[in-house]
This record gives sequence, C-alpha cells and structure tokens, in this order.
Amino acid sequence: MPYIRDSFWRGREFGSLPEMQAAAVTWCLEVAGRRSCRPLGGAAPLSVFEAAEADALAALPTSPFVLATWSTAKVGPDIHAKVGHTLYSIPWRFLGATVDAREAGSVVQFFHDGALIKTHPWLERGKRTDTADYPPEKIAFQMRTPVWCRQRAGEIGEHCTAVITDLLAVNALFRLRAAQGVLGLATKYGPERLEAACRRAIEVGDPSYRTIKGILAAGTENIGAERPTGDGGAAAFLHGPDGLFANVVPLSATETAPLAPVATSNDIPGDKPADHCDDVHAVEPGDSAGTGAAS
Repeated sequence: MPYIRDSFWRGREFGSLPEMQAAAVTWCLEVAGRRSCRPLGGAAPLSVFEAAEADALAALPTSPFVLATWSTAKVGPDIHAKVGHTLYSIPWRFLGATVDAREAGSVVQFFHDGALIKTHPWLERGKRTDTADYPPEKIAFQMRTPVWCRQRAGEIGEHCTAVITDLLAVNALFRLRAAQGVLGLATKYGPERLEAACRRAIEVGDPSYRTIKGILAAGTENIGAERPTGDGGAAAFLHGPDGLFANVVPLSATETAPLAPVATSNDIPGDKPADHCDDVHAVEPGDSAGTGAAS
C-alpha cells in the first residue's frame, strides 16, 4: 500500500471513476508490473504472473461478492440458536453445542466444526422453526392437533376435558401449545394426579397450564378449595328458621283477641248525626227550640 500510495496516487488527480480505473490498469502494466521485485528474486511481477499464474485464474463470478457477518451462538434446550433478534432451529443432535452463524444476504448458515449443518432464510426478528430439526418423539408431539387433544383429555377425565375445552374454545391454534403442555403433564405425574389437579385449578378459578403444573409440583391437587368470603375471613354466625325464632314466646288466647276499634270523630259525644242518636226529641209547633216535650 505505501508503494501504491507514493507511486500511483501521489500528485495525481482524476476527474471520474472510469478515468481512475483506466490509469490504474496502465500503471500496473507499465510501472508496477515491470519493476524489479526483491521478494521475487529481482524478477518483474508481470513476467512471473504471465509465466506461473495467468493460466490458473478462474472466471469472475457472475454474482457480486456479498459481505457476511459472523457470530457464535449456543443451541438452547428448545433446539434454537439466537442470531441477532431471531431464533433459528438447529438439528436436535447439536443440542447444547456452540455453532458459528454466517449472515449473508437473505440466508443464515450455521456451521459446527467447519461443517454446514443448517441454512435458514434470514428473518429480522422472530422465530424460524423447521420441525424436521426435532427428535422423532418431539415431532409426534408437534403434530398433536386440537382434535387429538380433546380425545386425549376425554381419556383422562371430565375435569381435564373441561380445561382443554376451555383452552381450545377461542383461537385454538394459538393456545394449542398450552393444551399440549397440560396433557404432557400426564407423562410425568400420571393421569390420575393430572385429573385431580385440573379439578383443583377449576375450583380456584385459574385452569391454566402454569397453575396446573404448580399444583402438581407442590402436590396440592387433593386439597379442597377454600370458599372466598366477603368479610375478610371473619367467622360467621349462621342459623336456620328454628334457631332464629327459638326465643319467641307464644301469646295466649285472650292476648290474641281482636283489639277494640279505634275511635273516630263520629264517635265523639255531641257530634253524632241525628240518625245515630239513641234519644230522638220531636219539636212541636209553637215550642221554642230546646223546650219541646219528649215524645
């Protein structure tokens, strides 16, 4: 580079890129290629090229050179390796291994000990999964459809069926993994315990995979649910009709007689109408008011 800088670039100015390229070819053939080169034993580079290297050259590639970005990644327990913001699946036999990742254009390649083991289309962020990368038993698990989940739940019990039905009621494909996870707990804990855990989860009002798994891990699937109270758990005094009226004293027959009617304005003396009076006085003609003889 110092030779090119001092011999070709120094003191020169170029008006365009084609002009500079043409001048570089001329300089290589007439100046740099004909000089005496000490590493070549004093021979001219152009002479050595024409004698030993020209016939070994291959044709130029048809596609332009693509810059690649290299990184290392570890294959996780879910057989995925992270490159940038994306997870890519790796064949299961490389589980836990450290691989080299090459991002070049529209593809991502993974190498292990220099050998290419996987190629994925490039993705800016998210997850790329090839089910063929899973071991055979996991592939079978991935193929467990909602129909299979409902059938398997029916074999375990009514409470497990209720949980799976609720999980797959809305957006079944999105929640399929949770349903598969619930059914997968039967392999580790047994169908009987799973059925009891589903019953317990329904009682507490949270029939989710996480809750059911926690119940099984804690071994609390056979503990009854506590009823919620609205008084902060304070003790309540409950009694039926017999206890409510136990201290009521029955009344005697005389005490239960009808009460006398309440007096009204018509019953006040001096205010009775004439047709309700006991004594009626007739006034003879010629008598002054109030002096008539009684009839």
